[in-house]
Amino acid sequence: VQLQASGGGLVQAGGSLKLSCAASGIIFTINDMGWYRQAPGKQRELVGAISRGGTTNLADFAKGRFTISREKVKNTVYLQMNSLKPEDTAVYYCDADVELNDGIRSRRRYWGRGTLVTVSS
Repeated sequence: VQLQASGGGLVQAGGSLKLSCAASGIIFTINDMGWYRQAPGKQRELVGAISRGGTTNLADFAKGRFTISREKVKNTVYLQMNSLKPEDTAVYYCDADVELNDGIRSRRRYWGRGTLVTVSS
């Protein structure tokens, strides 16, 4: 299983970006999908997650500015980021709790490689 994140880039403060993360491989179903970020010199932190049923939770810093959504048929999760701030600059990673189509429905967590978001002041 591979997770491919995209959509990062350079944006001015106050701008918006939409990140996408598509999972591919021997997937039976995907449970939770989420976004994390890691800023230079800091630990990785949760941005938010979305369950298979569509229930979302967001970190306090993301509430009111970020939205998580997913398209189950495409095995894709999105992160819409508005009102971006310089402190949102980080590498953003997606992850997924996957049940594999391997005959025994093994369950594993996978990570994408990350996409860089840079917010200039």
